[in-house]
Amino acid sequence: MTDHDTQNTQRTGAEYVRAMYRAMIQARLLENKLSSLYKAGKIVGGVYLGKGQEAVSAALGSALIPGRDVFAPLIRDQAGRTAFGEPFIDCARAYLGSALGPMRGRDGNIHRGRPRDGMLAMISHLGSAVAVVAGSLLAKRLQGNLLGAVGATCVGDGATSTGAFHEGLNLAAVEKLPLVVIVANNQFAYSTPTTRQFACADLVDRAKGYGVTGHTVDGTDFLACAGVIGHAVELARVGGGPQLIVARLLRLSGHGEHDDGSYVPDAVKAGVYGRDCIDVAEQQLLEFQIMSAEEIAEIRETATIEVQAAVAQAQQEPVPDPYQEDWCAFSSKLCQPET
Repeated sequence: MTDHDTQNTQRTGAEYVRAMYRAMIQARLLENKLSSLYKAGKIVGGVYLGKGQEAVSAALGSALIPGRDVFAPLIRDQAGRTAFGEPFIDCARAYLGSALGPMRGRDGNIHRGRPRDGMLAMISHLGSAVAVVAGSLLAKRLQGNLLGAVGATCVGDGATSTGAFHEGLNLAAVEKLPLVVIVANNQFAYSTPTTRQFACADLVDRAKGYGVTGHTVDGTDFLACAGVIGHAVELARVGGGPQLIVARLLRLSGHGEHDDGSYVPDAVKAGVYGRDCIDVAEQQLLEFQIMSAEEIAEIRETATIEVQAAVAQAQQEPVPDPYQEDWCAFSSKLCQPET
């Protein structure tokens, strides 16, 4: 780790990296459970894991302020969701189809959110999230609530090839919005390698074209993610305009649990970006005496109990009753789930 990374880590504070690690462990254990439920036929639809990308996601979620900021998580952002305050039960209810969940059982898995709390529901057309967050920030400006607020989203390398990504980031740049966009460059857009996606040497080179600040980080390096991403969020918060962060990493699973990822070459898996960010995190936490082995074990034990409790509760809850469903299509008090 470089001196620059160490300085950034000190600036974020020990509590920040502790919160990051806790969210990473919680997300990994929760998603391991979801994977088991999917393979047992208990989940209808797809299951998408953030395995290998938790450091990036948790660093962003931990740097945001619930109630003030806007966060649009993507399919591999369970760690960010957890860090931003999403309870385990919201995730468990959505995947298991509970009528008590944030989507009232109408949609499974990842298309869930609580917009009133600043967490936007995920959009399948992935580049579109950039424009949605930019629009949310413009709305805050019109309401006089933008000062000190940040909007953030994560996209994959494939999303940077879409028109929605370009239009959204260009708008944010022109309006100088406090938008943070993380590009998780996991080297494949589903199965399409980056060599078939873009011709520039590095996606961060595009930041200059948009007139925004660009950052790069090793997405498997826990403390580097804390430093770079935490610093970028702070720059946006104090008036630095849009921030584009390109995190280099590799998802340690298929695109979804239905995909074995066999198209990823063994040499790529064995490379530096194929390492597990949680293993790196624990090594660094111990090496720099930020946490003890006992504290790490306690976080894992507590998270295991909490995950099991949330899943058990969701499995016992009612599923939607089509004869009682009103299917409101508009945003109104009648259509809002109970909190």
